[in-house]
Amino acid sequence: MGRNLELLGEELVRRILDEAMDLIATTGVRVMAPEALDLLASVGARVDGDVARIPVPLAERALASVPREFSLYDRKGNAVVRYAGDAVHFDPGSCGVHVLDSETLEHRSSRSADLVRIVQVAEMLPQFAAQSTATICDDVPKEIGDLYRLFLVLLYSGKPIVTGGFSARGTRRMIAMLAVESGGPEALRARPRAVFDVCPSPPLRWTEFAAQNLVDLARAWVPVQLVSMPLAGAAAPVTLLGSLVQHAAETISGIVIHQLAQPGAPVVWGGAPAIMDMRTATTPMGAIETAMLDIGYAQVGKHLGLPTHAYMGASDAKIVDAQAGLESGVTALLGALAGINMISGAGMLDFLACFSVEKLVVDAEAVAMAQRLLAGIQVRTDPLATDAFARLGLSVSFLELPETRRLFRLEQWLPSRVIDRGTLGAWQEEGSPDTFARARERVKALLAAYTRPSLAPDVERELFAMVRAEAKRFGLECLPGAESIAPRD
Repeated sequence: MGRNLELLGEELVRRILDEAMDLIATTGVRVMAPEALDLLASVGARVDGDVARIPVPLAERALASVPREFSLYDRKGNAVVRYAGDAVHFDPGSCGVHVLDSETLEHRSSRSADLVRIVQVAEMLPQFAAQSTATICDDVPKEIGDLYRLFLVLLYSGKPIVTGGFSARGTRRMIAMLAVESGGPEALRARPRAVFDVCPSPPLRWTEFAAQNLVDLARAWVPVQLVSMPLAGAAAPVTLLGSLVQHAAETISGIVIHQLAQPGAPVVWGGAPAIMDMRTATTPMGAIETAMLDIGYAQVGKHLGLPTHAYMGASDAKIVDAQAGLESGVTALLGALAGINMISGAGMLDFLACFSVEKLVVDAEAVAMAQRLLAGIQVRTDPLATDAFARLGLSVSFLELPETRRLFRLEQWLPSRVIDRGTLGAWQEEGSPDTFARARERVKALLAAYTRPSLAPDVERELFAMVRAEAKRFGLECLPGAESIAPRD
């Protein structure tokens, strides 16, 4: 099935890119990292204080040097995520500061044990090709929060990872950790295990650590996912097209810095834009206009031939209710139809502030529906139907045909028990559970079936030693979420 959901004509795409190029060449962008400014100045960008004005030919050369595709690998060395063309993959959302307590339905600060639980459930769900560093761990010093989240994911998952650093030093330590797990820097370069989100600050500003992260990740050949976040009407023009121009300008300027540091290093045209609801001053990620921004900027990225990413499949609801299902299901499906390579956001509530593991398993069913739609309608018999009627006549006994038993699992996605397809009587006999109750039971079943992927003992010891040394620098004597599996000395 073709992924051809587009909202922009070719002329509009060209106008967006032309205005974005003009914006970074005339107005310029703020770049707070001295090394990034030096790189820009060395190739002809006009630098005035912390403002860099990037000539169009320089931006065009940087865009031309970006790889048009790359893959992320699992621990076994399999290429399981392909950033290219219209390939579509999903991962859980990232950086929630709260979790939804499944018993009280209250939002509380997320802790290491919560992240472990999310990772274990996501590991068991085939709909998610990658993991994410899904929540902030409130029981870990913020100075090592980025490193620690990656540490826990590496301990409990073998899937590729969507992550990000909170500081330049943190990102360097995370790169070192990935190199240990991969078997060295060259092995990491050959088979990247993770992609790092790096975010400009709207409008048109690269903070010191974000710009430095671009440089450091490029030089390590670790893939970067640029996540521009224009807020239409507040930190970006109110029109969707105006926000798309800002998105393109921020993303292109990031690509220039990144490619100057290491031409040919992998980078993704990603984002997490939103509109601002003028009634509440909130940033609704489930709004249809937010999804339209995602589809629009992804179309611009595809026009350039670049890998794409978007933040879709999240909800602004506070619990896992009808609103959560509506917003998450619709936007996940739209992202899939737009052919976006990596779609992040499953499991997220409350404007991306809260993570619910129960929502993650509900969202997995929506993702499966989107994946089934993308698989399209296939020719599985020849002739299509007349042979079956020749054998049965006007009978209704298609259940008796061998192809029915042979093909029904190919033709149909069979959902988990989270989705109720039973009779009214059967539902009532089970106690009339709602979707959240069924999701809660699904989480319990997945956790009971989870087995931690194997990690080479010497690698595990080195990871623990690295994290213990960092933890002790900031007064953390134990490693929450990991002590029970720590290797013996």
